[in-house]
Amino acid sequence: MSLTSCRAAPPRNLFKNACEPYPPPRQSASLKSEKTFRSASPSATLGRMKLRLPVLLFAIYLVEFAVLAIRPVSRPTWISENVTVLCIVVPLVGLYLKGIRFSNAAYVLMSVLIYLHTVGGHYTFAQVPFGWVTDLLGAQRNHFDRLAHFSVGFYAWALMEFAESRRLSTRRAFSFVFAVAAIFAVASLFEIVEWLYAVSADPVAGAEFLGSQGDVWDAQKDMLADGLGALLAATAYALAHRGRFPEPLPPR
Repeated sequence: MSLTSCRAAPPRNLFKNACEPYPPPRQSASLKSEKTFRSASPSATLGRMKLRLPVLLFAIYLVEFAVLAIRPVSRPTWISENVTVLCIVVPLVGLYLKGIRFSNAAYVLMSVLIYLHTVGGHYTFAQVPFGWVTDLLGAQRNHFDRLAHFSVGFYAWALMEFAESRRLSTRRAFSFVFAVAAIFAVASLFEIVEWLYAVSADPVAGAEFLGSQGDVWDAQKDMLADGLGALLAATAYALAHRGRFPEPLPPR
């Protein structure tokens, strides 16, 4: 051991090597807690909120489903209407579990139809307590089903978001037309399914599921309501994402 190298470090302990390097200073408990606090950044908190909202919306649906499954007005109608809802809920849950997820705005908009349709399945759409709206509009029929059809169009937001976040579309005009046209196509297909069920099922259950309430143009008006909802949702999406495309949503 050279004398020069030993002089470089002053002795700390008479019983230890004078050349032993100093250990790094220990962090105090306050510094550690401050570092841990800083790691919980607002972006991380926001990310957890984004994950929790779809789960919360799904939990609300499960509670609604359980409550409204008790003594519905017509059990056959309740079954047929809730099968329709499950055709939406099950794929959305499956996509979520696979990591294919949407924004919170998309989930909120998609939940509107699910909640309304579950209510309609309990009462049948013609008998939902919606009289105050009927009286306000001076209408001759219950328009709760039209409100539900209008909310079908809200899925245009999710369709545009899916196409653009995965770069399946790089033109906003194409995304807009695609989403609205897809809603119109699904609406027309659903009206065909309603018709086939109505002519093949029990006459009373078929009429309740069809829900035309004596309106000969019910199918056309329902499709129009779907399309108007799609135009509104697609326009809102275009305004919310004006001049930019959404970032791809990474799987969790």
